[in-house]
Amino acid sequence: MLSQEHMASVVVKAGVGQQLVYLAGYTCTFSNPYYSQCLPGAATVTIPQSTSTITSISTTTKSTTTIGGGTTTTATTTATGAAPTGSQIRSVQAPVYHFYLQNSGGVAVLGPEASAALFTISGTISLNQAGGSKLYLNLDNSGTASYKTLTFDATATTTNWGLEGDTIITTNPRQLNFIACSTSSSTIYTLYLQTGNDTPAGVSCTLQTIHLPCLC
Repeated sequence: MLSQEHMASVVVKAGVGQQLVYLAGYTCTFSNPYYSQCLPGAATVTIPQSTSTITSISTTTKSTTTIGGGTTTTATTTATGAAPTGSQIRSVQAPVYHFYLQNSGGVAVLGPEASAALFTISGTISLNQAGGSKLYLNLDNSGTASYKTLTFDATATTTNWGLEGDTIITTNPRQLNFIACSTSSSTIYTLYLQTGNDTPAGVSCTLQTIHLPCLC
């Protein structure tokens, strides 16, 4: 008989600034201005006003295996990486008002702020991950439809992203129109770049622009 038990915890080290840190799927307990522990549960932890910006994340996973007549082995692994930095990107029109750009299995979607990604825009758009790794927002131009699939990949193939004010555009050719299309979840919309009037069949889509959050 083989059984396994897995336990995971996340340690958050915070600096000075914001008040809320979102960790999807975890309940977090504040210990002091520089340390909080998070365990699987709810999605939000409130940190007192004097603390905020996550500077590092340490994840520990413990695995206990029981085999046959009671022999037990335990393995514990710990991984630590710098927390990602950058800016959120969001839509500003209904029905996806203040839905945020994020990665869903390699596909660009708009979803809740709690799972929003952080990005750097400089010719490419990089999704910045813990530990310093990156994914890049790319256009798939292989099809003939006017809506272009947006993917997140390890290599940047689209290098003409830019900004007009706080608006995300492609610079050559200039394009700022996107469409957000419904999925089976009311909180997730698939995002496409729109270059004409076509839309995917069987779903509801709305014309959108996407932006950096207002810093005013």
